[in-house]
Amino acid sequence: MPHVYRDRLAAGVALADRLTRYAGRSDTVVLGLVRGGVPMAAVVAARLRVPLDVLVVRKLGVPWAREVAFGALGPGGVQVLNDDIASRLEPYEIAEVTERESIEQRRQEERYRADRKPIDLAGRTTILVDDGLATGATARAAATVAYQLGASRVVLAAPVGSTEACGDLSRVVDELVCPLRPRDFGAVSRYYRDFHQVTDEEVRAALTAVR
Repeated sequence: MPHVYRDRLAAGVALADRLTRYAGRSDTVVLGLVRGGVPMAAVVAARLRVPLDVLVVRKLGVPWAREVAFGALGPGGVQVLNDDIASRLEPYEIAEVTERESIEQRRQEERYRADRKPIDLAGRTTILVDDGLATGATARAAATVAYQLGASRVVLAAPVGSTEACGDLSRVVDELVCPLRPRDFGAVSRYYRDFHQVTDEEVRAALTAVR
């Protein structure tokens, strides 16, 4: 079932229509996962009339197999470790990867946020928006980071996801909103007519537009 959504903006409208119960709530914030989730998060935040921010999460990959995550880094030095994998690494290996990704995490924060302070998540419902859930690894890390930053409730919203990822993530967050869960998933890009790589300029423009 390819090309269900015209583009990320159309997908954002579809998500917002399923999140109307959060409209206008002072205890709710929308966070777009950098970079692909930000344009649709902007649509969701605008339609729900709630604040928008970005969440920059950097995966900590095993040195010889970077696609395998032993943890993740979030804003403010928040670090999440998968002990099952991290315990197999030497301390210096963890330190080297963490230092490298910390530099990139801070660089991205400065690039997208400029002089704006992050929105305080303490005691708030946090809606995390991503453009698709293939393995769910990044979304899982983002949810863990959001909880560690004080979110009282985490809602994960994505237009499409694999059945495996959705099953796993539904046990991690308070609520999962994913309207399309094809069994023959393939790749996230299959479900968009336009799935171009989101640029830094698009991220900054989306944040400016909602503000």
